[in-house]
Amino acid sequence: MALITARDLALGYDSRTILEHLNFTVDAGDYLCIVGENGSGKTTLMKTLLGLVEPTGGTIEFADGLRRDEIGYLPQTTEFQKDFPASVREIVLSGCQSRLGLRPFYGKAERKLAEENMDRMEIRDLADRCYSELSGGQMQRVLLARALCATRKVLLLDEPVAGLDPNATNVMYDRIAELNRSGITIIMITHDVRAAVRYATHVLHVGSSVFFGKRDAYLRSGAGRFFLREDAWDFGTPVRREGWSFEAPARSGAAEGGDAE
Repeated sequence: MALITARDLALGYDSRTILEHLNFTVDAGDYLCIVGENGSGKTTLMKTLLGLVEPTGGTIEFADGLRRDEIGYLPQTTEFQKDFPASVREIVLSGCQSRLGLRPFYGKAERKLAEENMDRMEIRDLADRCYSELSGGQMQRVLLARALCATRKVLLLDEPVAGLDPNATNVMYDRIAELNRSGITIIMITHDVRAAVRYATHVLHVGSSVFFGKRDAYLRSGAGRFFLREDAWDFGTPVRREGWSFEAPARSGAAEGGDAE
């Protein structure tokens, strides 16, 4: 069942459209990776899914009773101050705010959920530590536990391993994969295309070329072949070189590759 459906979606800001004719679906249990060039609209798309930015055209439909306030969100680390003066427990518990309704205080159910998600991310021993004292990998696991307090269905992750060392990166990817196997739908923005094709069930590539489909179809696409070349990157942005090109952008109302194998 499709939890999220985008139809002829157009995105932008300040009256400027940066992405249009975007069509994709996210089914329950999917692991969708969103990839593409810098400035192609990936983060704008995620903020649009969260209702923080209005689309400039088209629609986003939610099904199976999914509400935007039931979507867990792990922002880029730059959007969450690393010197935030709070304990790990307080930050994780803050993910339960949407569950409070008119209540002014957290109850036993919220505190239990926070403890369970700290256990899930193996950070219970850090509960009383100040967030600003943690390593980058520990901070991301705290924020992931916080996001889990907001959802049982969908997690949106914006560059969840940015700035992490290789070991912390592997731990984070393993945690996210475990959550997906447990039934949580994952939507993740990443510059790490190789990780995307390792973990994803589906890929949404935006930018000069638009692709939406299953991972294997992406591997065969022009955009996929280009982005997976060893020397195709220069400081996070793909470098065009003679003889290299994306396949033609998708026609209006469709995306390259569809959902074919």
